[in-house]
Amino acid sequence: MQQENKMGTMPVGKLIVTMSLPMIISMLVQALYNIVDSVFVSRISEQALTAVSLAFPAQNLMIGVATGTGVGVNALLSRALGEKNNERANKVAENGVLLALVGYAIFLVFGLFFSRTFMTSQTKIPEIIDMGTVYLNIVCCVSFGLFGEIMFERLMQSTGRTIYTMFTQGVGAIFNIIFDPICIFLFGWGVAGAAAATVAGQIVAFIMAVILNHRFNADVKLNLRGFKPDFKMIGEIYAIGVPSIIMVCIGSVMTFCMNKILIAYTTGKETAATVYGVYFKLNSFIFMPVFGLNNGVIPIVAYNYGARNKHRMLHAIKLSAAFACGVMLVGMVIFLSVPGLLFGLFDASEQMLSIGVPALRIISTSFAFAGVCIALGSVFQALGRGTYSMIVSFIRQLVVLVPCAYLLARWGLSIGNNDLVWLSYPIAEVFSLAVTLILFMRLYRKVILPMEDSGAAVHG
Repeated sequence: MQQENKMGTMPVGKLIVTMSLPMIISMLVQALYNIVDSVFVSRISEQALTAVSLAFPAQNLMIGVATGTGVGVNALLSRALGEKNNERANKVAENGVLLALVGYAIFLVFGLFFSRTFMTSQTKIPEIIDMGTVYLNIVCCVSFGLFGEIMFERLMQSTGRTIYTMFTQGVGAIFNIIFDPICIFLFGWGVAGAAAATVAGQIVAFIMAVILNHRFNADVKLNLRGFKPDFKMIGEIYAIGVPSIIMVCIGSVMTFCMNKILIAYTTGKETAATVYGVYFKLNSFIFMPVFGLNNGVIPIVAYNYGARNKHRMLHAIKLSAAFACGVMLVGMVIFLSVPGLLFGLFDASEQMLSIGVPALRIISTSFAFAGVCIALGSVFQALGRGTYSMIVSFIRQLVVLVPCAYLLARWGLSIGNNDLVWLSYPIAEVFSLAVTLILFMRLYRKVILPMEDSGAAVHG
């Protein structure tokens, strides 16, 4: 008799810790890398930091395509395992590897032919354009490590082996941190060195993920000999994953628009855009643990949905929401308390501090609402309702945040108050929370409530 997967038997509280803690740790290491990487870049010059900040939307889109595809594979594979359909699980994994290669090919083309166009669309300063173009050339053209790492990590996460993703992400990030100063300063490569260290860390993590998946992931067997794409299955993967990709696209468009607004309608111009980029690096240390939790909870919810175990599924949802809210509140307190100290890490000028300190304090108030939105967004993805997350993201970022930022920035410029633009964040988050709760109640009534429970007891 086939042994029951721990996602259907282990006490729920312990299961969430077991599944999520390794990813939370690895993502904290990733967040630390994001900060340390920018700290080293800031030592080159403020323009170098600005270049990396303006390149962020394109780089984030690339990561979003990789992780969004992984979300679809993760949920579909976990559901197949919950249904005890191992043949289908293997086919999901094989098609997922193919999609990772396709994603890399797309961004290889972007890196070769569109990097400079992307940079010139945001700023006219030649030094920033040149450094940003070089950075994007490298991180996009050598992104096979990123796509491979994320896909093979998702294969392990889908079967509950999240401890191994802690090793792959952690080693990749640590490698990155070590080689940043070597490539940037010792070799004298500057911004190109930061990009080189980034892709090198991704390649190391990719190699580790392949090895660990082959040796320890007994639930998934990849057989690529004679493999033929299953376009119906690819459609199912993207039915779940595309909304997640679109959410990141929306986020990248939002960041791009915000950079344009800040440069055009604040007295700080490029410095304001740099502050915005630094904010994203700092907030990753708060958001990454919550995303790590979500990555652990998605396969738990998907597995127990496939196994028709409603009580375990609901218990996991409640615990994850409580944890997410707690982390976000801690982050809000930190950002409110020591914003100057945080910006000091990036060798901030007086102008950066004058813009950045109030920015962090105002934006962080939105964290009070964000925890529930993030937690329930993972539930939407796990239950195949990724379009709900897409709707929330679209309303929050493009319907509310960007128009509010535009109006507030112009108003602030006219009255000499640059801080008004940052109020767009808490305003948008309130709208996001309202829409998220409405959609979750709809999902609960239509999908969760009618479920016939398998009768397994709730643990944890």
